Amino acid sequence: MKKRIALLFFSLALHVQAQIAQRAEDISPLLIGEKIPVIELTDPEGKSISSKEVFAQKTVLLVYRGGWCPYCSTQLMDMQTIESQIINLGYKIVAVSPDAPSFLKETISEGGINYALYSDSEGKFAQAIGVAFKKDKPKLDRYSEGKNPGFLPVPTVYVVDDKREIAFMYLNPKYTTRLKGELLLAVLKNL
Repeated sequence: MKKRIALLFFSLALHVQAQIAQRAEDISPLLIGEKIPVIELTDPEGKSISSKEVFAQKTVLLVYRGGWCPYCSTQLMDMQTIESQIINLGYKIVAVSPDAPSFLKETISEGGINYALYSDSEGKFAQAIGVAFKKDKPKLDRYSEGKNPGFLPVPTVYVVDDKREIAFMYLNPKYTTRLKGELLLAVLKNL
């Protein structure tokens, strides 16, 4: 009986976490100490990969709105400039957006990005980590190749250990405000 009750509460907690918030200010993100869930992502070639594999080593995770967003592009390039320092501290960089794989390729080539980008065009990952909020579909349909159910993620930075546990997080519902590279480096040096 206790197992059933525990399972029920766990299921309800997952259901609540996987909702799409009405507004960016209403999200309920995963917090420090929680684990990144096991969800399938898609690489730029269109191949599925488990988040368990993606986060098998210490990772800086960027969740961004899309390559079409100038603030996101600036943040991606900022991370590119400090990538070698991040690697020297024992981390890799992974970025996830609702963009379809073909648009990830565009972002990689236009921005000279060396680190891994993954597609979450259906929003399952953003919902599972609690950073998805509702947004009108016209532009989203184009960049997700029609798969986006009408959401955007709040731009988020998580530092994740090799067991998928969150050690640091930064997010701001005001999408124009982003974590700067030098602040991220200071955090990584102190974890």
